Amino acid sequence: MIEQQIAIPTRDGHTATFIVHPERAGPFPVILFYMDAPAIREELRDMARRLATSGYYVMLPNLYYRSGVMELGALPADPNAPERKRMFALMGSLTIPMIMDDTRALLTYAEGQTAANTEIIGTVGYCMSGRYAVNAATHFPDRVKAAASVYGTQLATDQDDSPHLAASKTKAELYFACAETDIYAPTEIIERVKQGMSGAKAEVEIYPGTHHGFAFPKRPVYDRDAAERHWERLLALYRRNLVQS
Repeated sequence: MIEQQIAIPTRDGHTATFIVHPERAGPFPVILFYMDAPAIREELRDMARRLATSGYYVMLPNLYYRSGVMELGALPADPNAPERKRMFALMGSLTIPMIMDDTRALLTYAEGQTAANTEIIGTVGYCMSGRYAVNAATHFPDRVKAAASVYGTQLATDQDDSPHLAASKTKAELYFACAETDIYAPTEIIERVKQGMSGAKAEVEIYPGTHHGFAFPKRPVYDRDAAERHWERLLALYRRNLVQS
């Protein structure tokens, strides 16, 4: 495997982006891996590596670069802790247009890399970034072939770019992995997503007995069986759709 961290220029500065891909037999379809609210950390890099071993050029950008933040470190469990309040402030500083601008910059960089095939793209976003992964499919509909939201937040809003409205704006296959118990994506929101995906090339799956964050090994709510199921679903989604001629 080849891995590196590159400062990729964007409209608002540079985003430090972890890139990993196989050493041989490229070019590879690109996977845009959008981080969750606790920011870049080795746990996410390991997940990017796991994706790359299946034959993908994986890009994991730091989305908090506008605030000069890269890694947040350990977060206390107390929701009122200053560290958590800072995390939520950082999360709230981002918008879909910002991240779509960043996505355009990432793809511009990847277009110059012999190991990357930017005509065939998959996306995945966890937590706050589920909506970014889905929006990438609607903003780059000719290139993004598959998009996955894993316990995504803000999936059904009153805005035109709400993820639950995405099915009519893209030909990509969409997949929503949802925790059974999730204060950030309660049942009524998931129902709106299901309604929006009705009849589309999409699946909304609820993982029984799980909580928000179940796929991350370092979280107290980690569920090994559910996490492995999410990997199986994710890799199958990409195998179906990220096909090179």
